[in-house]
Amino acid sequence: MLKPEVMQQLRVAPGKRFRLKDHDPGWRDTHKLKKLGKKIAKEQAQAILADDLGKLATAQELLWASDSTAVLIVLQGMDACGKDGTIKHVMSGLNPQGCEVHAFKKPTEEELHHNFLWRYARYVPERGRIGIFNRSYYEDVLVPRVHPDILAHDHRPAPKPKASFWRDRYEDINQFERHLARNGTVILKFFLHISKDEQRRRLLARLEDPRKHWKFSAADLAERACWPDYAQAYEAAVTATSTRWAPWYVIPANAKWGCRALVADVVTRTIESLGLKYPQLDPAERKGLEKARKKLQAEKE
Repeated sequence: MLKPEVMQQLRVAPGKRFRLKDHDPGWRDTHKLKKLGKKIAKEQAQAILADDLGKLATAQELLWASDSTAVLIVLQGMDACGKDGTIKHVMSGLNPQGCEVHAFKKPTEEELHHNFLWRYARYVPERGRIGIFNRSYYEDVLVPRVHPDILAHDHRPAPKPKASFWRDRYEDINQFERHLARNGTVILKFFLHISKDEQRRRLLARLEDPRKHWKFSAADLAERACWPDYAQAYEAAVTATSTRWAPWYVIPANAKWGCRALVADVVTRTIESLGLKYPQLDPAERKGLEKARKKLQAEKE
């Protein structure tokens, strides 16, 4: 597993200004990794991921049994940053009964008639379960910030945003997450950080492989042209919403193997740190179990 100082390096400290240029999206995110070299770093990352998948399955069972805490995982990032692949590989060992994934697309007309958090609050995981948001309410302080005309469809009394409008939304998000945290939901937010060059390579790969054509949209190129605007929107959002109760982790995602290992390790470490315990039976319940054991033992093979 990762050392605490690596975890600390990934986490955006509350109140600290987040700037993309301060974070390397490649695999050489620490001095130690640079020293190891790519081959060994990749081997170690794959070993960490394999180890964590087993531990994560055990941690999930304990989470389910304790039935006192929920875990909400938020995945954000530029197009083609690897959200789907991270979900597929990191969560592959989980019991589907205790894990739900929600991918949020363009809001429906019904959703637009509610406050912007309404459609997300409906899918917050219940206690004992893990919920994964593939994109989330953070889209509402990212996309409309780059394309403000979208807000004209929100049915709000004042659709034109001012600086205070975004501050209010950040505050709404922080209070929403604080409410969840106070009521037993652990929130882990991951920004999967890729470079513009890496995004280009991945989009080209979709075009060159017929099996991936379905993943490509002309809108991908239109949004790519807005890269600087999205970068600025992410910097503002992460700076304003990385809190003690819901921290952001900036995950270098150019190397998929590194990204998946880091996300798995943060999730596993966090659940293990909760101090959860299996339910303890009272004397009457233990007596009932002993009676059942003896009854089963007395049956003939």
